[in-house]
Amino acid sequence: MSWNEGLMTVFGAVVLMTAIGIEVASTALLPRAQGFTHLWWTAAVLAGYAVSIWLLAIVVRTMPVSVAYAVWSGVGTAVVAALGYFFLGESMGWVKALSLGMIVVGVVGVNLAHA
Repeated sequence: MSWNEGLMTVFGAVVLMTAIGIEVASTALLPRAQGFTHLWWTAAVLAGYAVSIWLLAIVVRTMPVSVAYAVWSGVGTAVVAALGYFFLGESMGWVKALSLGMIVVGVVGVNLAHA
């Protein structure tokens, strides 16, 4: 791998993690939007989702869409579930925890298959 390719890989990973962070924050704000009845919270959620998707579109310039989307959706789902459990009072039974673990294993598998 050339220096330039390595730099693009790091750039893609940083942008992808930023997209995931924004998507997770937007999802965590959904309860505040209260069914999209509160204008400012609704605007924040929709703007966050728009920025996250835009960043994901940038990422797929440097990595396959199958890998980028698997990481974006899988990590986002797992982090939102963890935030729900730790900060929003949601339950976490063994089936839910096992299912989230399988999502993580699936994302790792997609990455390994790409490599």
